[in-house]
Amino acid sequence: MTTLKQPGPTQSTLTVLGLETSCDETAASVVRRSADGRVEVLSSIVGTQFEQHAPFGGVVPEIAARAHVEAIDGVVAQAMRAAGLGFADLDGVAATAGPGLVGGVMVGLAFGKAVALARDLPLVAVNHLEGHAVSARLGAEIAYPFLLLLVSGGLCQLLEVAGVGACTRLGTTIDDAAGEAFDKIAKSLGLPYPGGPALEKLATSGDPTQFDLPRALLGRKDCDFSFSGLKTAAARLAEKVTNDTERADLAAAVQFAIARQLSERTDRAMKLYAASHPGQALRFVVAGGVAANGAVKAALRKNCDDNGFSFDAPPLVYCTDNAAMIALAGAERLAAGISDDLDAVARPRWPLDEAAALSHPSNNFGRKGAKA
Repeated sequence: MTTLKQPGPTQSTLTVLGLETSCDETAASVVRRSADGRVEVLSSIVGTQFEQHAPFGGVVPEIAARAHVEAIDGVVAQAMRAAGLGFADLDGVAATAGPGLVGGVMVGLAFGKAVALARDLPLVAVNHLEGHAVSARLGAEIAYPFLLLLVSGGLCQLLEVAGVGACTRLGTTIDDAAGEAFDKIAKSLGLPYPGGPALEKLATSGDPTQFDLPRALLGRKDCDFSFSGLKTAAARLAEKVTNDTERADLAAAVQFAIARQLSERTDRAMKLYAASHPGQALRFVVAGGVAANGAVKAALRKNCDDNGFSFDAPPLVYCTDNAAMIALAGAERLAAGISDDLDAVARPRWPLDEAAALSHPSNNFGRKGAKA
């Protein structure tokens, strides 16, 4: 249960421990948010599981959950040492409560509850997507509201972000996410895990015009995404490539196709956003693991130039899953007087805009759909 407490007239400085275990990174961070909203990352530790999952070409949920259990004590201790603080110096604990692989989510959330209970600290159960939504604020002072493209391995959404807990969905993937398409196509090309960065590297020597890949949802005028057709077509082509040049060309074509679709839908969203915010500053933020891709960033920067938006993205270290963004989301909620009871539950699916998810589901009944 979420508890709303009325904040005082002036918020004090808040120092928050953040925990992130929604997929295959065990992460802990200590973030300090000053009364005027400035942010300082005192520590950010990310323990990866690449070696455990590499033999399978992707994340195995059971292996991930067990690895979180084994690693979280040490990762948190390392984060606290790096920050030069003890638990008595904390003002709160924030832990990812979903969406994600629920076995892993439970590990971090349970650890956060234990710290909160033992130290009599407020707990904030953070939506992982909200962590990504505020992640750009770790590197720059970005005022609300802004238009957000949230794009990673498990999600792909366009959102209007008016503040913490105030997100309106403009578009979402109806099947696969962009990051999943990158990773699965990379696997089809025989590239190592994690596939997205490997595909981007291979694409630098390729010619994207050598392969004609399908374009999704061309008849629709909304801001939704679809990457399943692209993923299937590219996987079939990958079976037929015969040399390194063709592999590089296909990688370049895939990267171009994904960047093009992200750019096209973002352009539509920018026009809708600008029309509904006349006379206001137009801000655009891209966040999530795919925000680290150079071709995607270049396409989105052009969108901003064409539509009069400023462009912001998290520092590269905060594009992928990390606990600093979770700590910041928790600190901003605490500053607004919002905390959660110790009965907060782990949620495998948790949309940021629950009203839109219920009234306009991205998938028909009987299908689970994308993570978000």
